[in-house]
Amino acid sequence: MGIYLWAIALYLGFLVFVSVRKGRDVKTQDDFMVAGRGVTAMFLIGTLVCTWIGSGSLFGGAGRAFRNGYSALWMSAGAWLGLAIVYWLAPRVRKIAQYTVPDILETRYNATARVLGTIAIIIAYLTIAGYQFIGGGRLLAILTEGKVSPETGQLVVAGLVILYTVVAGMASIVALDLFNGILITLGVLVAAPFALKSAGGWEGLTTTLPDTHFTLFGSVGAASAIGLFLPTFLLLLGESSIYQKFMSAKDGATARKAVIGMVIGVLIVETVLDSVAIFGAGIYWNDAAYQAAGGGIDKAASETVILALGASPFLPPAVGILLLIGAAAIIFSTANTFLMVPSTNLTRDIFQRFIKPDASAKTVIAFQRVMIVILAGVALLVTTQFEDILSMALYAYTMIGAAVTPALLAAFLWKRATPMGGMCSVAMGILSTIVFAFWVNGGGEIDLGFISVNQDNAYDYIIYPAFILSVLTLVIVSLLTPKPDEEKWRPFAA
Repeated sequence: MGIYLWAIALYLGFLVFVSVRKGRDVKTQDDFMVAGRGVTAMFLIGTLVCTWIGSGSLFGGAGRAFRNGYSALWMSAGAWLGLAIVYWLAPRVRKIAQYTVPDILETRYNATARVLGTIAIIIAYLTIAGYQFIGGGRLLAILTEGKVSPETGQLVVAGLVILYTVVAGMASIVALDLFNGILITLGVLVAAPFALKSAGGWEGLTTTLPDTHFTLFGSVGAASAIGLFLPTFLLLLGESSIYQKFMSAKDGATARKAVIGMVIGVLIVETVLDSVAIFGAGIYWNDAAYQAAGGGIDKAASETVILALGASPFLPPAVGILLLIGAAAIIFSTANTFLMVPSTNLTRDIFQRFIKPDASAKTVIAFQRVMIVILAGVALLVTTQFEDILSMALYAYTMIGAAVTPALLAAFLWKRATPMGGMCSVAMGILSTIVFAFWVNGGGEIDLGFISVNQDNAYDYIIYPAFILSVLTLVIVSLLTPKPDEEKWRPFAA
């Protein structure tokens, strides 16, 4: 096991080294927040893929694939369709050239929409950062054979992510994400055939696993599968970190080229990643370590299948090392982004906008670095509120998809959207998502016959009430309030 741990340690040391080197070049707010707005297409593709492929895919998506088979791809399919729309929006977002999505919300609506958007993004992104820490803790626990507990591992990973992010901000993230993207892609591509062979080939796999593992909706049904699709689709359309990286592009054409590259990268990596998890299910399906006490498959155990494979004798050591380094790249490249974005929101949308508008670049960067540290601490606390990573992912995705995406899309697509309509839509998205989560955690259940919602599957359905209420609020309030002035919608028109 020592060789795996040393390989990960060398990789993490390299990340910190590059971050420190890039930190020397950070002089301005643009350098720290949006990498100087000069990122080329190739580096933008790398950082966009790394932003999207995080622990939600590595653990939540892989665990779902282990338990339910290829129907888990509905989760990533939402991103594939969302990217088609983002391809069209990317140059328009880059043209506005703000720093954050709440910048856009205030420009199109009002200052309250900006603050509410900031709140929604912070809640969602700290949840996402939190489950990167959980994933990193699980990785260290596996690599040290339990000598480091998952809880202690979370603290170690959080400390490294803080260091990596604080030193150079977006400049370090963009500089390394092309490298990380290559590692992630190679890791899953090389591991896949070895994992399939260990599962007995395709014949052995289909014999061991239920037939539903190879059907369109799996054992969960259409409503649950679409409940996986919609949060990722809507998240991507309102994904602040992706838009922030568009704003790092040197021009609109570069942003659009990067979207094409992201489509190809995400489609390949997500499909192969879920396939590796299914091959792992073929190996571990009858293993007692993956069985729940009450029967069925244990959620938390199934979410570690990629890591377990990487450290197992089922893969050659060199392949296992590559897969585990790819897993570490997924965790760290996502964690730093999802600390960077909410810290940028707090700095840009609260500190600079309302507290100290005339702050110097040095003061702004110092404030953001402090926020990164504080937010990492809050993210660690958030991890105690959920039982599995997939639930955390769907909650976070819905927070953005219901609270931010409707108002953001309306900013570009619907001239009639009013400041009050946009503001109320964001507020309703936040409120409905939080209320649903409290209801679930309190043991709420619904049985309609064709759909049964309980604590085990509730987050498959959270998007339905939250998104519908947000859109209805946007439309109804906008139609009941005066039309917006042309100066509000004109900058967003094609």
